[in-house]
This record gives sequence, C-alpha cells and structure tokens, in this order.
Amino acid sequence: MRDIVLLGLNHKTASIDVRECIAFTADETDRALVMLRDNPAIGESVLFSTCNRIELLMAVDEREAALNTAKRFISEFKKVPVSQFENALYHYVGDAAVRHTFQVAASLDSMVVGEPQILGQMKEAYRKATLEKASGVILNKLLHRTFFVAKKVRTETGIGDHAVSISYAAIELGKKIFGSLDGKRVMLIGAGEMAELAVEHLIRNRAGTITVANRTFARGVELAERFSGKAIKFEEIIDCIKEVDIVISSTGANEYVLRKDQIKGAMKSRRNRSLFFIDIAVPRDIDPDINRINNAYVYDIDDLKGIVDENIEDRNREAIKAQRIIDEAVIGFRKWYDTLEVVPTIVSLRGKVEAMAQQELEKTLGTLSHLSETDKQAIKRMTGALVNKILHEPTDFLKKDGCYGNKSASLDLTRKLFNLEETH
Repeated sequence: MRDIVLLGLNHKTASIDVRECIAFTADETDRALVMLRDNPAIGESVLFSTCNRIELLMAVDEREAALNTAKRFISEFKKVPVSQFENALYHYVGDAAVRHTFQVAASLDSMVVGEPQILGQMKEAYRKATLEKASGVILNKLLHRTFFVAKKVRTETGIGDHAVSISYAAIELGKKIFGSLDGKRVMLIGAGEMAELAVEHLIRNRAGTITVANRTFARGVELAERFSGKAIKFEEIIDCIKEVDIVISSTGANEYVLRKDQIKGAMKSRRNRSLFFIDIAVPRDIDPDINRINNAYVYDIDDLKGIVDENIEDRNREAIKAQRIIDEAVIGFRKWYDTLEVVPTIVSLRGKVEAMAQQELEKTLGTLSHLSETDKQAIKRMTGALVNKILHEPTDFLKKDGCYGNKSASLDLTRKLFNLEETH
C-alpha cells in the first residue's frame, strides 16, 4: 500500500533567499503537477508554495525513491543545485506527514499562529492538484479531512480571536475605545505597509470615511483610491484633524509629525469631542505630551506590543486545545487508511462467497420449477441475507481489532483459508 510522504522547507528551516530560489509561481505549479503526475516514482502529489513554505505532499509506493526523485525534480525544475537547499529540507512519513498537514492548515505551524490565510492557500493548491489529476484516492481523502480539521480548530478554539500584528492591535484598541468602529472617521498619516494593513482591518470593521495623508501625495492618492477614501496633503493634516475620531500614524519620519501645540489649537474647534491617536511608528510620530490635553488620548507601539504579547500567550494556550483536536483527527485518519490494505481481500472474499451462493442458488432453483416467481424471489433474498450474515463478522474482524498488531498475518490467513490468492 502507498505511503503518505511530505517533503518541504519553511520559514523555520530556510532563509528568505533559499525560499525565493525554489518557490513555485502559479504557472510553475501547474506545469510541475503535470510532470509529477507523469513521474512513475510519485503516485499522487499536491504542491504547496507560499512565501513562507514550499511543500510537496505525496502518496508513493517506495518512499526513499520518491524522496530522492522529489529533490532532483525541484532542483532541475528550478535550476538550483540540491546542495543549495537540501540542509533546509524536512520530511515526514505516515502519521507524522498527516499530523504536519493538519497543523499547517490549522495555522499551528505558521509564522503567526492562528493567521487565517494559510487555509485558503492550501485549498487553492489542492484545487490545482485535482484539476491536473495529480491527486488521487489517498490525498483527496487526506485534504478533505484536513479542511474539516482546520475548520474545527477555528470554531472550537480561540486560536484566531486575538490581534497579533501591530496594525491589527491598533484597530482592536480603537474598537475597545469606541465599542464599535461603525461610521468612525479615521485619518491615516503615512501610506506604507502598516497603513495598508490598518485600512484593511478598518474596512472589515465598517469604519467611516478614511483620510490618507502622505508626504508623497501620489502614494496617498493611490492608497485612498483603493479603499474609497480621500487623500490630503501633509500641510492639511491639522485642518482635517478637526473632523476625525481616530488618527493612526505610521510614517518613517525622524521627528514628531504632530506636536502638542498643534493639537491644542485644533481641539478648541472640536468642542471637546474625544480624539484618539494611535502611533505605530518607530521612532514615534506623535508627541506623547498630547496626552495632557483634555479629551486627547495617545497610544504608542509599546502599548500595542503589550496587547500583542498578551494575545500571543492566549493563542499559544488555544494552540494546546487545537493540538488535541489534531491528535484525535490523526487517529481517525489512520483508521480509514488502515482499511485500504484490507479492502482488496474483503472484496475478493465477498466476490467468492457470492459467486458460490449464486451457483448453488441457480442449481437449486433449476430443480424447483413448480415454484412461483414470488417464491423464487424470496429464496434469492434469503440467500443474499445469508451471505451478508456469514461475511459480517470476518469483514468486521479484518477492518477492526482483529487486524491490529498483526494485520499482514490476518490477511494472509484469510486468503489461504478461502483460497483467494488467484483473485487477490
């Protein structure tokens, strides 16, 4: 029976330089799957490539031959010597490969535990494998079970509940302050990656108008247009700050972008409406003395890091629960996998007994021509029921406890007892 084997490397074992060298684009993945499908050493395959991991999941007849073939394939396809990435590779076989696959999908093996993107990426990788007919009975079952387990982990644990990025934590803090971000007007100062992530979280939380101020106005316009916001020039910040509820700043400036005296003047025209500043820049963009102004509140990256660290601890606690779900799922998958070995023997056994019963039934009915059609159907049904009852316990024995520990001996004895060699 085929072994489940996984070969790969990830952010823990390989530097970004190594990962970039052997990462597969979407088009390359399609071509690679066709080549893997046609390779006699690799029975079934699913290729999974992201910025943080490249993994090849296989169902193979000879594991060592398949592992060596897979390494050579990656090397030749990507035109990179094996020696350049071999030390970063890991491989898992059987239950260990199944457990690793479940852990990856449940985001227990991610750079940020609990991040949701990984499951979608795995589903896309599996979709490609099915389109190219590279996966088969074993990997199809494994991936379907994988997606079920990942969903169960997310619904039955709090692994994805807490903010573990600074941008996300900033938005979570805003929600705590206001109760809800519905309709809250936000100003973003800076239009870099941190600001982009913040905007995505803001939109998900149905924030109101998003205003973007950036030193390079064109970049501010680009970000604002993507999220149906509006862009302003840096010189307009103080005038526009009168109209917003939250200011999130993430520039690369070396000095304060907003000072106490500027905000003190702007607050007068706000008629004491609260204004919250969330500073996610290093060095800081917002003068901490602004905290001394009535109804003005400043939170900096240290405040947010405290939230993130606490939430990482929460996620790690939830990861223990997730691991229990995964361990149970590995046992469940193993039970299904073990039945694959006994299926041919069970099919042969049933086929032989049914053929014998049919032969005897036809001989008997041939001598009972006086029976009505109803009587003949009753005898046929009785014969079928007898076959099922006779086979029930042997089948159960082969599928379950009777085979544990010495399955090969049980199968061998069954084939000899019923002389199944020629039909197996």
